[in-house]
Order: sequence, then C-alpha cells, then structure tokens
Amino acid sequence: MPANARTAAAPAIFIRSDLVVIGGGALVVVLAGVAHYGGWASVPTFVASAVAVTLLATLVGRSVEQIGDRFGPGATGVLQSALGNLPELFISIFALKAGLVDVVKAALVGSILANLLLVLGLAFLVGGLRHGPQRLDSERARTIAVLMLLSVAAMAIPSLAHGLHTPAVEHEQTFSVIAAVILLTLFLLSLPASLRRGSGAATPSGAEPPRWPVWLAITVLAAASALAAFVSDWFVDALEPAMDTLGVSQVFAGLVVVAIAGNAIENVVGVQLAARGQSEYAFAIILNSPIQISLVLAPVLVLVSAVFGLTTLTLVFSPLLVACLLLSVILATVITIDGESNWLEGASLIALYVVVATAFWWG
Repeated sequence: MPANARTAAAPAIFIRSDLVVIGGGALVVVLAGVAHYGGWASVPTFVASAVAVTLLATLVGRSVEQIGDRFGPGATGVLQSALGNLPELFISIFALKAGLVDVVKAALVGSILANLLLVLGLAFLVGGLRHGPQRLDSERARTIAVLMLLSVAAMAIPSLAHGLHTPAVEHEQTFSVIAAVILLTLFLLSLPASLRRGSGAATPSGAEPPRWPVWLAITVLAAASALAAFVSDWFVDALEPAMDTLGVSQVFAGLVVVAIAGNAIENVVGVQLAARGQSEYAFAIILNSPIQISLVLAPVLVLVSAVFGLTTLTLVFSPLLVACLLLSVILATVITIDGESNWLEGASLIALYVVVATAFWWG
C-alpha cells in the first residue's frame, strides 16, 4: 500500500472542532490577559475573562471525552473535579490574603449549591429531554449522598454552635481546624470507592471512540485547567469593580457569580456529557465536585488560613446559608438515591436554585 494511502487511512487526532476550540480558547485567553494587564475597564475585562474560562472549560470537556472510557466514570469524575476546583482554590487563597473572608464563605457554599442544584438540574433537564429517563449508578449515588450529608452536617455544626452561643464559640478556629482534619480524613477513606470502576462504566452506546492518546488527553486536560486558574484569578480581580458598576451586591456576586465562574469546567462538561447520553460520566463529574469542595477545598482553606497567617477562615456560616445548603443536599439526595433521573426532577433543582439566588440578591 502506498505511503500516502496509509496516511489517508489513519484517523486524525484533531478534528476541525478541536482546532476551533483550541485556537479560539488561546485567542480569548490572550485577550483576557491583555485586558487584565492593560488596565481595561472592569466590565470588558470581566466579560473577556468569563468567555475565556468557558472556552477553556469546553477544551477540558474534550479531554474528558478522550479519557473517560479508559479510566471509568469514578476516576474521571475525581480527576475532573480536582482539576476543575483549582481556580476556586487559588481565588480563595488570594481573597483570604486580601481579607475577603465573607466572599470566600459565600463562594464555597455557592459552589456546592451551583453543582447540586443548577448544574445537576441542567444535566437532568437536557439529558432527559433528549434521551428520556437517565440511569445513575445507584451504589455510587448512595455513597455520594451519604458523603454529602455527613460533610454538610460537619460544616453546619460549628455554625449551630456559634448561633446557639455554646462554649465552643470561644474556640471557633480550633473547632474548625479539628473538623477540617476529620473531613479530609473522610475524603481519603472515600477515595477507593470513588475510583472503583462502576457497573455502568462501559463506553456509552454510540459514543465516539477516543482519538487522542492517553498522554495527550491528560496533558491537554491539565494545561487547560491550569490556564483556567489564571483566567479565573483575572475574572475575580475584575469582579468587584464590575459588580459595583452593574449594581450587583457583593454577597450575591460571591454566592452566584464567583461560584458559577469557578465551576465553569464542571458546568460545561457535565451538561455536555448528559446531552450526549453519557449520563454515568456526567453525574460522576458533577457530583464529585461538591464533595471535593466540602471534604477537601473548604478544609484545606481552613488549614491554610491558620498555618500561613491569612485572614482566619472558620466553618461558621450564616443561618440562611446553612439552611439553603441543608435543604439543597436533602433535595438532591431524594432525587438521585433511586439511581434514575428525568427532566422534571432537573427542572425542580433549577427552580430551587433560582429561589436561593433570589434570597441573596439584595445582599
């Protein structure tokens, strides 16, 4: 067979849409960098950074598709969520350094709410309308539900101790550090179950076979996530002046805007996979993110603030934040525990998210 015929028969690693996403993402990231370092007005910088994060999230989605069936939904969800939460980690550290502890607390709770209600609801809604009822791994759904309830309870108890004026009030930082260590230990104990390939881990029917080598998919995933961290930092830097210009309250910005922007990767990837009928991977990615926020990100930030002398971060949240968090976890648990979803359940989750967001619109 002639060499040119063999070349023509070989499958292309990058297709046209890959090149569009990569090229467009690179262009917008450069534009966002110019806006940030060039002293542009806050609103254009805010918009450019938001678009850049979204395109980077799309690129991460391509990478997840290319590695998903090799590692299984559990490992893919853990990997995706870990990289996807990097922007929030850097943003929160910078915010604590600047003394914006209330913004960090609102963003932590908002990130959990955005994933459990908005993103999961959109995945259920879009996937349900396109493919009918979607199946979840019921065993993994139960494990995730238990971990979420336990982690939220552990985060709520310091808030209750504060609100009830118990003797623990005088030791809030120590109490929060102890709770943070316990939550991190719980996460480590849960890793083997999260990484185990579930019964539904086979490649979904009709899915495109992987085109990228494993090393390339992982490299692109890591690079895009790292760039998303930088762009998210630019986004938050422009956020406060942009919100002042637009007349949006700072509490709402932290709870909704920062939370959605920080989770742009999960937002795009999870809904994208659900729309394509890859519900196992979609729900693993979406549901692993709030678990890692409550079991890893929040505890790590508590320990970092204590060890490195940043503004003290404790696990004491306002009563309304705690109530919204508990109600959201309960609703998400009731919906996912049976191992099946439909579009109406997705609409219900989205409706609750809108109600919660509205409650914080005025600050």
